[in-house]
Amino acid sequence: MNSEKHIKVTGYSNISWKDAIVKTIDEASKTINNLNNVVVLEQRATISGNKITEYMVDLDISFKIEPFQEQTAEDIDNM
Repeated sequence: MNSEKHIKVTGYSNISWKDAIVKTIDEASKTINNLNNVVVLEQRATISGNKITEYMVDLDISFKIEPFQEQTAEDIDNM
């Protein structure tokens, strides 16, 4: 059976929305295995002096859940 989990993540950049998306996915991939899909839920920006100073994105990132495998005493001894 295949299953996936979804998490909502907010990313920030002072360059662009695309940069915020790419950097957020890169960061998430460092601690979450099997990333497989992203949906941009919302884009926002902070404005200062008539210019955008910070881009923000809310992302729905999904990843496949690995099947549970029980550890045996031998597996634990080999750690």
